[in-house]
Amino acid sequence: QHLPGPCAAAIVRRLWLPTLTAAIIPLPHLLQSSLAPRVTSVRPLAAGVLCRRPAQRAAVVVGSFITQRSSGARADPNRRSTAVPARLRRRGVSEGTTERIMAPKATEEMEVSTDGAGHTSADYYFDSYAHFGIHEEMLKDTVRTRTYQNSVLQNEFIVKDKIVLDVGCGTGILSLFCAKAGAKHVYALECSDIAKQAKEIVRVNGYEDRVTVIQGKVEEIDLPVDQVDVIVSEWMGYFLLYESMLDTVLYARDRWLAPGGTLLPDKASLRMVGIEDSQYKSEKIHFWDDVYGFDMSCIKAQAMLEPLVDVVDAEQIVTDECNMKEFDVSTMSKGDTTFTADFKIVAQKTDYIHALVAYFDVTFTACHKFVGFNTGPRFRSTHWKQTVFYLEDVIPACEGEALTGTLKCAPNSKNPRDLDIVLSYTFEGERGSFARTQRFRMR
Repeated sequence: QHLPGPCAAAIVRRLWLPTLTAAIIPLPHLLQSSLAPRVTSVRPLAAGVLCRRPAQRAAVVVGSFITQRSSGARADPNRRSTAVPARLRRRGVSEGTTERIMAPKATEEMEVSTDGAGHTSADYYFDSYAHFGIHEEMLKDTVRTRTYQNSVLQNEFIVKDKIVLDVGCGTGILSLFCAKAGAKHVYALECSDIAKQAKEIVRVNGYEDRVTVIQGKVEEIDLPVDQVDVIVSEWMGYFLLYESMLDTVLYARDRWLAPGGTLLPDKASLRMVGIEDSQYKSEKIHFWDDVYGFDMSCIKAQAMLEPLVDVVDAEQIVTDECNMKEFDVSTMSKGDTTFTADFKIVAQKTDYIHALVAYFDVTFTACHKFVGFNTGPRFRSTHWKQTVFYLEDVIPACEGEALTGTLKCAPNSKNPRDLDIVLSYTFEGERGSFARTQRFRMR
């Protein structure tokens, strides 16, 4: 910094650029060697998913992956999070960044890099759940993992001397909880290649005689037993149902769960509040009105179609909470995931409503005392975060005024993993009246 500008520039060109060039060219190898100890998560990218680029992290895009390395900065827990939601579902779809990054198609011409085990980026794109980074994200979600741990280890009577089925076992952590609590035997089902690591984890922890890991699709597997006493699964997705494993759990329940058997968890509720969010709505939606002096407003309609998965600051909440829909996993059918729910939310203060925010809670009612967690803005954040639906109208709500409507949710006809959501709302207030229907698609 003490050198004249031209001298400093010459030093940069001579000393730094060759080094930088050398570092960029063998990037896949660096990711597996010198940079590997600093990598905190690796997740595939999917087209059409909206989330935010973390401000505190540097990101390197390789093939269809985004690799994040911590810069050492710590986010303020009271500030609205800008962390990229982990793509934690089992079916190979992952979050991208705030910009819609289109993942390259897997073709014969696609340039791929391999890791030490021979996996390529294309393999991970179609089998993202096989990558350890996704499991690291889930295991470090202490709200999620501690709740499951408490539901089993503080309630050993549920699994002791019982046959347990773990649907979508991942690394096997829930199976290990059950074995530690005294389960007679645990059958851990996992479709992805992480099942190989799960078997080794079970072995090195001394539970090989009581935990059997079976790799394959639940619908195609034959268990060594006709019935199980307990089914445990972490099946929830964004908006509770997006890319969730609920259908698979219901299939396993109908096929194997003994009469009077237990599901962990067995209850879930989908909830909603209204929020003020003018700043980010402007950044996300109105940004297209003037892009470096050009009108790109034709993209706004598409941007409005896609809900945002993000952490919402509790201070943004304007209304009370509405419990839209309850699910009883013990008795519900697959068709119950297609529903229409009425809602009514009442302003708790005079403010604007820019968006509706959906989230969920789950409960383990078989436990001796209440065990469960809530993914709402007023609770400790989880990897599920919340789902934000921006309204086309800006609602000037006065304290005590109500916004009413209906929410319709159904799997997309072409891709059942996606959700089609129709939101209709009506507002009659002192400072304005609004009635509108909006369509959203989670994909």
